[in-house]
Amino acid sequence: MQLFSTFESNIFLEMAITSIEKKGITKENIFAIPLDNRTDEHRVFDSTHRSDGTSLIDIGMALATAFSVIGASIGFKLAWGPIYWGLISAFCGFVIGFAIRIINEKVIKKKKRRLKGNQSDIILIIECEETQAEAIEKILWNHYALGVAKVK
Repeated sequence: MQLFSTFESNIFLEMAITSIEKKGITKENIFAIPLDNRTDEHRVFDSTHRSDGTSLIDIGMALATAFSVIGASIGFKLAWGPIYWGLISAFCGFVIGFAIRIINEKVIKKKKRRLKGNQSDIILIIECEETQAEAIEKILWNHYALGVAKVK
């Protein structure tokens, strides 16, 4: 029987392996595979097939609305009138809001992702007898496995 489990890369994985070895499973029957981290750059703009759930225009639309109201109000006193100044102000507000969101996604969130250090998970494969499977599964759960699966 094979047991598959995933762990974060931490001391609990080492403790689980040691506990499993104490139950009589040899090192040849324990196989740990680290998953590779993503190497490509995080994309800011969504496509029709992929979306990350963040909107780049939300702040832009809010600022466009606020700026257009202010611009239209001030436009009554200016030469081109309230409609032109409302549109010009709306465009400026949208550009400012869009720039704020782009800077936030490209600079600030990139630093947070780098500081967080997305560590990949480790897959642990254990070959054992069916009689040992329950005890080993309990060991894996007690050592904070992210998930466990059994294959006969």
